[in-house]
Amino acid sequence: MKRIWKRLRFVIKIRRFFPFLIEFFRSQEVSMLKKTLVILLLASYAAFPFDIIPDWLGLFGVIDDVAVLLFILQQIVKMVPSRLKNKYGL
Repeated sequence: MKRIWKRLRFVIKIRRFFPFLIEFFRSQEVSMLKKTLVILLLASYAAFPFDIIPDWLGLFGVIDDVAVLLFILQQIVKMVPSRLKNKYGL
C-alpha cells in the first residue's frame, strides 16, 4: 500500500518536472553521459510508439503510455544530485 501511495504522489507532482528538467539539462553537476541517456530514453519513447495496450481502447490505452513516461521520469530523478531533488521536492 505504501508503494502505491508513493507512486500516486509522484503522479501528482508531475507539474514540477518541467522546471526540473530545464534545470537538469542546464546543471553542470549532471554529467553529459546522464543527459545523453535521458535524451535517448525520451527520444526512443517518442520514436517507437509501440503500445502494450492499443490507444483505441480509450483510458486503458493511455495507461501504458503514462506508465512508461513515469518510469522514465523516475529514472531521471534517480540520476540527479540530491540538491536538485531537494529543491523540487522529489
